[in-house]
Parts: sequence; C-alpha cells; structure tokens
Amino acid sequence: MKRKSGTTKKSLVAFGELLLRLDARGHERFVQSESFVARYTGGEANVAASLSQWGIDTFAVSKVPDHEIGQACVNYLRRFNINTDWVLRGPGRLGILYVEAGASQRPSKVIYDRDHSCFRGIRRNEVDWNVILRGKDWFHFTGTAPALGSNVLAVLKDGLRAARRRGVTVSFDCNYRSALWSRDEAARVLESLMEYVDVFIGTHHDARTLFGIDAEPSESAAQLRRRFGFRCVAYTLREGANASVNRFAGLLCDARGCDVSRAYDMQMVDRIGGGDAYSGGLIYALLMRWPRRESVEFAAAAGCLKHSIAGDFNLVSLEEVQQLATTGESGEVQR
Repeated sequence: MKRKSGTTKKSLVAFGELLLRLDARGHERFVQSESFVARYTGGEANVAASLSQWGIDTFAVSKVPDHEIGQACVNYLRRFNINTDWVLRGPGRLGILYVEAGASQRPSKVIYDRDHSCFRGIRRNEVDWNVILRGKDWFHFTGTAPALGSNVLAVLKDGLRAARRRGVTVSFDCNYRSALWSRDEAARVLESLMEYVDVFIGTHHDARTLFGIDAEPSESAAQLRRRFGFRCVAYTLREGANASVNRFAGLLCDARGCDVSRAYDMQMVDRIGGGDAYSGGLIYALLMRWPRRESVEFAAAAGCLKHSIAGDFNLVSLEEVQQLATTGESGEVQR
C-alpha cells in the first residue's frame, strides 16, 4: 500500500473549539494529583495535526483568548505545521478538559470546564469564509461545534454554505457529547446540517441515537448514506475488554458497497483522540482518491497507532501508518 501522495498539494480547513487539556500524571486519580501535564487539543485540530504531518496544508479556524494562554495554544498548533492565520483573538477564557487515565477495569475519566469560553463568543462578521475557503479542498467539523450556541452554529452554517458554493468537500465527525446538549436538540440541529455533508464519520450507535437507524454496522451505514445522500459513511468499530485493552476496526460504505478493515487488539496508552486519528486517516486516503478498501485500512491503522501515544495528536509518519495498514504488524525495531 505504498502509494504516492500525488503532485498536487491538498488542503483542509478545520473549524472548532480549541481547548487546554490537563492530565493527571501517570494513572493517578484526580484526588491524588498535585500537578497536571498541559497540552492543547480540539477534535478538529487533532485531525489537522495528523494531516499536516502527511503533507496536507491545514488551516485552523477558531477563537482563543487574547492573553498568554491563548497564545500558548496557538504556538502549540504551529509546532505541528497547522496554519493559525484564522485563529481569532478575543476576551474570555480557553475551555479546559481534565483527564484521568484509567487502567484495567477502572475506566478513564474526563471532566469538561468549557462554559463561557472565548470560542463561544465567535460572531458571523468575524469570519470571512469566502476568503478562508478560496482554493481549499476540504472542510472538516465535528458535532461539538454546533452544540456550543446559536452564534457558533450560525458561523458554521455560513462556512458550510460557502463550501457548497466553492465545491469544497465537507466531512463531519458526529462526536455526540451528551454533556453539551440533549439528544433531541442534537438530532434536530444536526439533521438540518446533513445536506451540506459529503463524508459522515461516527458509529452505528450515533446513527441509532440521533437518526433512529437501528441496525448492524454495515446495514446502518448503508441506510444512513441513502437517507442523507452522503458520498460515503465511515464508522469506527470498537470493543472494550477494559480500560487497558480494546479491539478497534473501521468500516467504510459508499454507493458500491462496504468494507471493514482488519481488527487490532490494542494495549492502550491514551484513548482520547483515537477517533480523530481515524478521521484524519480517512480524509487523507479520500483526498488521495484511494480505493475504498485501502482507505478504510489506512484509517483504521492511523486510529490504532494513536492509542499508543499520549496526548490528542497522532504523531506518526505516513510510512508508519502505511506499514501497519499493509501488513497488520508493527514491524521490527527501527534502528
């Protein structure tokens, strides 16, 4: 599966909230921790980080506080070659997520503190989508952005309409979070956005919870694709024995059928960001116009490898993903 990426440079725009991630050290519980490891994250930024390492031009569209913490977040994204020219500044705070790593039968835990964040104050007149999307190939967003308020939803809708006018492919990672909004509100709002989406990413549980499609993964994906006219539907398939061991695979369905990747038994270092890594792998393969089977194998391998890395960003090379996608094995020690 050693494919060339082609001669034409591809580009992606990612719209969503940026957050400060604070991890309890090691496997300590929150009530034990006296210090936290700080990183920066965001579901859309995680996807951009993957793609920027694989030669895709990536652009973050967001809003952060106009103080040193906001600048530290921007600097973090720049370290990974994500363009931050359209990250706005303003008053307020950066949202936070606290992470406690589980082990064995004790699950990991995440606590969000993201009310009244700077991003929630973003306004339509601050974002010129016609300029941002000019000459771009792909626009990516997740289900967390439209959950953050009517003004954020209005900015997103402007972006989706601009993407449609310019022929920019749109991907959506469902990423439903019950802590952000109710199932009924999510279903109503997200259904109204699906007409702009080309590539749907999620799980068959999302399809059942939000769209009432109750079927096994392959049939669920096929039904969902037909219902909304998506170009393709991609699911992650996960079985969790415990917090330390998971089985992970991917499914990709288009108008000609469905393929399921090989399944990986993983000893997990960090589960957070695994779905975003899968999305990044899928988007890369689709940008490169790879066949369906190769695309889902690459996406699943990318998602698998992320689980071995602390933090949200999937810090792996294109060659590392291709090696795993091709053989299903990690290979020998690299010297």
